Amino acid sequence: MSLDKPTEGHDATEEKKGFSRRTFLHGVGAGAGAVGVLTSEEAQAAAGDMAPVGPDPVKISLQINGKSTELSVEPRVTLLDALRNRLDITGAKKVCDRGTCGACTVLVDGEAIYSCSMLALEAQGHRIETIESLSTSDDDMHPIQAAFVKHDAQQCGFCTPGFVMATKALLDKNPNPSMADVEQGLSGNICRCGTYVGLRKAALEAAKGA
Repeated sequence: MSLDKPTEGHDATEEKKGFSRRTFLHGVGAGAGAVGVLTSEEAQAAAGDMAPVGPDPVKISLQINGKSTELSVEPRVTLLDALRNRLDITGAKKVCDRGTCGACTVLVDGEAIYSCSMLALEAQGHRIETIESLSTSDDDMHPIQAAFVKHDAQQCGFCTPGFVMATKALLDKNPNPSMADVEQGLSGNICRCGTYVGLRKAALEAAKGA
């Protein structure tokens, strides 16, 4: 049965006024605890007046590693897929694709975020930093990268870029963290190889050299 189809006993005049269960669900946020029924105008105001986009690709502009980049993506494309598949910026790894492992961690306005859980459209107007912004040369590594090498904080390498960027976000906010601070700051990232001891020591080492 269609969500918008009037059922027996339903006042069809609601449909004529532009009100439906679907607009009601869009207008009322989950857990808002709203009581009663919104009018058509109230539902539209709650949902906002932003014009819908898609499903065809739309042009967007992203600020990535200090450079403005324009591209066309479907509205459903995540920031991770835009980076890897559209722009060939492959430092952030696609592992779980569910916002749980942290391998795709990048910085958005200085905050560590899972790029697989953010739409590319949402990233417009924000400052995006990937691991490529730190260094591309073994002879001129960022202090965090050098500390990771020194403390063997990587094995298979899939989690490494995410941990490096999570570490950067931590140290940018807290340049003198305790071990407890490091554990908390990196708690959103998972290393399947289990190199947590080296990772934490690397973060503390990088704090001294940053």
